[in-house]
Amino acid sequence: MTGEDGGLRVHVDRARCASSGLCLAQVPEVFDQSDTDGRVLLLDPDPGPGLADRVRAALARCPSGAITLRGPGGPGHDLEET
Repeated sequence: MTGEDGGLRVHVDRARCASSGLCLAQVPEVFDQSDTDGRVLLLDPDPGPGLADRVRAALARCPSGAITLRGPGGPGHDLEET
């Protein structure tokens, strides 16, 4: 699945989240942290191209691998593997 504009689509696995908050520090427009359990909350699954580099940086910094990006290659195309 790609974003509405054919760009990035962000997925998070809350069960896998280590509650480090690194994603929130990198891109607060896209990620937040739950006040209850500290796990990631996804605010914007379809960030625009202006946030793409920062979202990729958040993915790279995530210690638990809870963030997945899908891109223009279609469903199942994980950008972190390219």
